[in-house]
This record gives sequence, C-alpha cells and structure tokens, in this order.
Amino acid sequence: MTTSTIAVAGMTCGGCANSVRAELKAVPGVVDVDIDLSNGTVTINSDAPLDEAAVKAAVEEAGYQLAS
Repeated sequence: MTTSTIAVAGMTCGGCANSVRAELKAVPGVVDVDIDLSNGTVTINSDAPLDEAAVKAAVEEAGYQLAS
C-alpha cells in the first residue's frame, strides 16, 4: 500500500470534496481517498505508486488545481 498527500486549491465544501474524491477514485490503483477541507489536503491510498499526471488530470477534471 502506498500513501501520498497532495494539496488542492479551492476546495471549500463537502460538494467540492465529493467531486475530487470521485475523480481520484477513478484513477487506476486508487483504493481510498481522504480529504481534509480545513487544510486543503487530499490523502490517497493506492496499491502502487500513482502516476502524478493521472492524479493532476483527475483533480483538474473535478474543477480544481493542485496547490504549489
């Protein structure tokens, strides 16, 4: 199991979190997604290291950007 944490800009509510969660869960290998709205972080559990481009694309598909 691999765990990675990313920062996502602009998530402010449960609906935002649900959109990001749904897109990330569609990425092959993702097992679970935990979102902390208070600090804008997303923790992704996967069964193998994830392709960063796929994670970025999923976040953008949900309408958000990775925070720098």
